[in-house]
Amino acid sequence: MWRGVTVSYALIALSLFPLAIAGYWVYGNKVPADYMPKGGLLTGFVQHHGHTTSKFVKGLIYMLIIINSLCSYQIYAMPVFDNLEMRYISSKNRQCPWWVRTGFRICFGGISYLVAVAFPFLGRLAALIGGITLPLTYAYPCFMWILIKKPRPNSAMWCINLLLGCLGMILAVLLILAASWNLHDQGVNGNFFKP
Repeated sequence: MWRGVTVSYALIALSLFPLAIAGYWVYGNKVPADYMPKGGLLTGFVQHHGHTTSKFVKGLIYMLIIINSLCSYQIYAMPVFDNLEMRYISSKNRQCPWWVRTGFRICFGGISYLVAVAFPFLGRLAALIGGITLPLTYAYPCFMWILIKKPRPNSAMWCINLLLGCLGMILAVLLILAASWNLHDQGVNGNFFKP
């Protein structure tokens, strides 16, 4: 598994860095808001340079994005795959065959695709969802470490973990407030199955 993660991250770096370097080379850090649409660099490229760029360059850009997306999906979906395989192994009391693993991955990919098509406005809620789930990653582990290890109060590790946990909670509250304000300001167009 480690080799797969290493190869995936290498492919992500090889596909993402050329796009980032070329995008910065072309646009710099002074991209006016009216020149770069909401879709980001790729949408801006298609709208402003789509007719003047060769098919080879456009195909190369799209291929790099597809490679990056496929590699990233495999890495970030790995906990789900591990959980599905663990449930299969615990219920059947035997190893998970390759065709069952493949079926899990295909089914989960299909479900992810269905959710992405069914809820195209989910990207507008990403900051709010991220703010709600931020303590799971940054705050709770620090507090759990204090409860499990029971270090001496006011020791260096106790203070560091308490400080990091509180900082994670403060950042989560700030992110939730900012995301709520942004949603209130811009609104959400809840159009199901209409991307």
